[in-house]
Amino acid sequence: MAAMAATMLAVPGAQAQGGGIQRTVVQRGDVSVPGREAVVATVEVAPGVLAGRHTHPGDEVSYVMEGEGELLIDGQPPRKLKPGDAFILPAGTIHDARNTGSVPMKLVGVFTVEKGKPLASPAK
Repeated sequence: MAAMAATMLAVPGAQAQGGGIQRTVVQRGDVSVPGREAVVATVEVAPGVLAGRHTHPGDEVSYVMEGEGELLIDGQPPRKLKPGDAFILPAGTIHDARNTGSVPMKLVGVFTVEKGKPLASPAK
């Protein structure tokens, strides 16, 4: 959940985004919708880090495993996040995240995205 480079998560493995954010692809594979794929990734946001406004070319479903923070969706009040919380973001939703705690915030995200497009792109 960060201001991601256009090529982020183009290949399996850990992808550092700089600024204290890292995503690691756990698995990717085809889904029943032609031209789309599911990407399962772990996301770690360091304490005090603001990820940066971004969007995804598909839906995001994420679950907070550890830590705490805020989900910042354009036009909405900040949403507090803690372990056990989940959120769903439709494709194209401009959003950001902030770790408000003293330990890394760890999430598991499932993205159903268009094949061949970057998993996330910085918002304008």
